[in-house]
Amino acid sequence: MATALKKTKSVWVCSHCGNEYSKWLGRCPSCGEWNSMVEQEVVTGKAPVAGMVVGPERKPLPLKDVATTQEDRVSLGSAEVDRLLGGGIVKGSLVLMGGEPGIGKSTLSLQLPLHTPSLKTLYVTGEESVKQVKMRADRLGGDASGCLILSETDMSSILKEAQETAPDLMIVDSVQTMYCQHIDSTAGSVSQIKEVAAQLLRFAKSTGIPVILIGHITKEGTIAGPKILEHIVDVVLQFEGENRGAYRVLRSIKNRFGSTAELAVFEMTGQGLREVANPSEMLIPMHEEGLSGTAISAMLDGNRPFLFEVQALVSSAVYGTAQRSATGFDVRRLNMLLAVLERRAGFKLGQKDVFLNMAGGLRITDPACDLAVIVAVLSSNFDYAIPSDICFAGEVGLSGEIRPVSQAARRAVEAARVGFKRIFVSSYTHLDQKPQGIEVVKVADIPALVRALFK
Repeated sequence: MATALKKTKSVWVCSHCGNEYSKWLGRCPSCGEWNSMVEQEVVTGKAPVAGMVVGPERKPLPLKDVATTQEDRVSLGSAEVDRLLGGGIVKGSLVLMGGEPGIGKSTLSLQLPLHTPSLKTLYVTGEESVKQVKMRADRLGGDASGCLILSETDMSSILKEAQETAPDLMIVDSVQTMYCQHIDSTAGSVSQIKEVAAQLLRFAKSTGIPVILIGHITKEGTIAGPKILEHIVDVVLQFEGENRGAYRVLRSIKNRFGSTAELAVFEMTGQGLREVANPSEMLIPMHEEGLSGTAISAMLDGNRPFLFEVQALVSSAVYGTAQRSATGFDVRRLNMLLAVLERRAGFKLGQKDVFLNMAGGLRITDPACDLAVIVAVLSSNFDYAIPSDICFAGEVGLSGEIRPVSQAARRAVEAARVGFKRIFVSSYTHLDQKPQGIEVVKVADIPALVRALFK
């Protein structure tokens, strides 16, 4: 019988997005990255041999005949993480967690087994030694009786140990440090990351053991490695926030077993990450009343409403060109809002420096924050303090109109619960039911807002 020979060929793989091409290109047509092509040899299969058995024949099944069962979930001992995952981690699922260096990925992944000693956990570290992990565990506190530590980067050894120990949960830190011996490239390359993720996926699905995989991110803020890594896994979680700030936001980007409209807020302390069950109380003003340049925005991130403080400082330009700086907010949108103020409302801010800051180090993308930004800028410009019991939720259009935002009733209910007495929204906002304990003030445009606030 003839021996089947492997067929190999060379392909060019983009190290940024993972797309493959038959020849070298200076710029990747998919992601636009320059000089990112790496040549790799791939096995395309085996030469056909007469009489070769391909495998068991599979028949299509009617969709209505496919049996379904409720997903078995395991609690990770963290109410916020369990809620973010949809009620706990699903058995046999592969979860990818990414974020900036030092933002808390390894801290949170180690806190989970320390706070759930009844959960037998295999913690695989490829970046740190066993002693380093032990030192961090002592600092974090908790019960380490159910946590097993393995310092290894070879996937064959890792999977062998995992099958022998049969843990309830496996954590791998990180995917960029793991490698497979049969892949002829260094750890962290496109081919290694793809194969490592594929092996972990097969292991999780075949054994029912959930796996949490830690991943690095690029300078653009996306998870490092080929995009197929995010397609392979079941859940993608990403940390957001400034490393120097106290607060971290863990956001669900992809979730096959739950909603992606969820987030969890943590505070970094000396004993690790602390859950913030009520972010509104942490992000509202922490200074004396009567200060100008501040306004409270009722934001909705996913399905979770919370209130935070917007801070603005307007001063005369020291240099010839006025400065525009924003922390946690898109500076281009700030320039647009300042142009609307000057063109539609007559406020001359072209020769003034404007500095904007979102409290807590959060990055805000909700357009409902526009109204609070406008009010904070005008408050600083007039040196007029906004009453502390007023909050805002509205989008500002280019013609100066105030546009309605989604789920205004939920924002108003959250503001009333925290203790606010009035909330300013668009005059086009429709509320099915009037919120209790708070007055809803409707304004149509910026001039109407100024007349209502700066009397």
